[in-house]
Amino acid sequence: MYIAMNRFKVKNGSETDFEDVWKNRDSTLSEMKGFREFHLLRGPVNEAEGYTLFASHTVWESQDDFTAWTKSQNFRDAHKNAGTTKPAYIGHPQFEGFSVVEGA
Repeated sequence: MYIAMNRFKVKNGSETDFEDVWKNRDSTLSEMKGFREFHLLRGPVNEAEGYTLFASHTVWESQDDFTAWTKSQNFRDAHKNAGTTKPAYIGHPQFEGFSVVEGA
């Protein structure tokens, strides 16, 4: 199993707009080989720096399945309008990928 996460620092006051983009997207993840599940996670508010932390969280059967998705037309279609919500972010999303430690 492979878990792919992107962390987003969303400017305070933009949380609802950010969530609505994800809720209303036309996702084709379920069509992809190896895709298991998706979650959008809302984390803590950082008042000092003016953002709320969010993470997109996908679970795949393997890292190869995730990599194949990132090279697919489905991926390009899913991200074609990603820049339109950029002003709601502080910095760029931070990607983190994890392989499951079997037997732990």
